[in-house]
Amino acid sequence: MKDINSTIAKNISDLRNAKGLTQAELAEGLNYSDKAVSKWERAESIPNIATLEDIAAFFNVPIEYLLRDHTAEENADIANALEYDPSRIHTNRKIITMMAIVSVWLIATFIYVVLHSLPESMGLEWLIFLYAIPVSLIVWLVFNSIWFSSRLNFLIISLLMWTALAVIYVSLRVAGLNLWYVFFLGIPGQILILLWAGIKIPDKYNIKKIYDRRKNK
Repeated sequence: MKDINSTIAKNISDLRNAKGLTQAELAEGLNYSDKAVSKWERAESIPNIATLEDIAAFFNVPIEYLLRDHTAEENADIANALEYDPSRIHTNRKIITMMAIVSVWLIATFIYVVLHSLPESMGLEWLIFLYAIPVSLIVWLVFNSIWFSSRLNFLIISLLMWTALAVIYVSLRVAGLNLWYVFFLGIPGQILILLWAGIKIPDKYNIKKIYDRRKNK
């Protein structure tokens, strides 16, 4: 166990020094105390797996990199070659999310073209674009849950619910049914969403970080 502690300690120290950071600056970037960083670099304690993931992300290296022996020169080369840029990562995630949503509309357009080109086309192909709206919101909800603020999920879910009701209404209207009162379903649905948004759920990940931070002080 001492060997792995020493390996991690050396890698953290080398990467930090190669970046020109003090222990306090690294601690601030990881939201830990400088005493905890000092203990890591002296191999007196070992970061837990969640903290190792944060350290690896900070230096933009795989977590396995921290667990293997490297020379100081290798760590310096890695630290200088791979710049940690949280704003770039955030931007990339937004671009990926937008690409996924645009892909929904690309597929919808493809289906529209195929159906519209059929001889037996009924002229209702435009409904495909209507259905693409709630599907786009579902895609947005998935990516937002993974990468972005979970508080925004409640707005997305609200939009998804009202859009789905609108799609149902229009589809029934095209079929000759004027069931406008289907929107009444959105009233209790919206109330449930608002109540759900008021529930405070403890963040286990942050609680774990607080516990580890106190333990390493």
